[in-house]
Amino acid sequence: MSLGKDLKHVATLEPETIPSTFPKKFPRKDSRLARLGESLRLVWQVLTSNRKVAIGSSIVAFFFLVAIFGPLLAPYDPTATSKLSETPPSAAHWLGTTATGQDIFSQLLYGTRSSVFWGFLTGFLVTLVSVVVGLVSGYFGGIIDEILSLVTNVFLVIPALPLAIVAVGYFPKGPLTIALVIILTNWSFNARLLRAQTLSMRSREFVTAARASGESVWRIIFFEIFPNEIGIVAAAFVSTVIFVLLAWTALEFLGLGDINTVSWGSMLYWAQQSDSIFSGLWWWFAPPGCCIALLGAALALINFGIDEIADPRLRSEISEHVPKELKEKAVT
Repeated sequence: MSLGKDLKHVATLEPETIPSTFPKKFPRKDSRLARLGESLRLVWQVLTSNRKVAIGSSIVAFFFLVAIFGPLLAPYDPTATSKLSETPPSAAHWLGTTATGQDIFSQLLYGTRSSVFWGFLTGFLVTLVSVVVGLVSGYFGGIIDEILSLVTNVFLVIPALPLAIVAVGYFPKGPLTIALVIILTNWSFNARLLRAQTLSMRSREFVTAARASGESVWRIIFFEIFPNEIGIVAAAFVSTVIFVLLAWTALEFLGLGDINTVSWGSMLYWAQQSDSIFSGLWWWFAPPGCCIALLGAALALINFGIDEIADPRLRSEISEHVPKELKEKAVT
């Protein structure tokens, strides 16, 4: 039978005559999901091979565990008062008590949940706004870029913390108000950074190839360009969380937050209102202050580690700490 007759015979086969072992759909050996999973696994292994990232991540993980399980382990109600006022640390009260007899250790556990949750959530939302504005502005260009760049430049020249202090004073006190004000005043710097990076990538060969293959604009932005900026985004997120924690604490310390909500900032506010520094009540203000400093230092370590991994000038200094098989995978 000739080749033409063979092809004609195959074309006229009924579905039931096709062998059951014949695949209905050929699998893609290099699917996007598989590549994404492999990339995330490789990134995680490279990050954890950096000592600074490993130490910082361990400390941050500890604070997350305290935020999740701390209130369940608190020995007292953080708002309950007692006659044992201003007592130093003891077996009954591990971190002492406040001027109204509230247990500071219980307040610290409850305050960790509030501070960590709102700090990381607000930092994530600030970074999300920065990513969307930066990618859209850098990729589309034209009038869209001009409008978004104008808005970005306006917010860049506005001092964030003073504006936040003024804005919070005109709205109802609470964590939601502080979060919205911080998001509004702190997205512009990272957005401008990501815009510049996107401008340099939109003319790359892989973007041109994706555009020629018919991929949608949003798929190109978030599946082709964005993964190549993940290092910058990660560093921006960590830096933003550090700033948010400090700004949030500062606003609550000034009494611009909900002083009845137990958090690190409100603990410092009430300690300041009771003149704990001059009264020698170090166990009142030292625990929340140490927690803020320790979490900020851990995030700074992560940021330094990411910078070492992403910066080619510093990469050679840490290459000896990366396993050989990871280097080979990174090259391939």
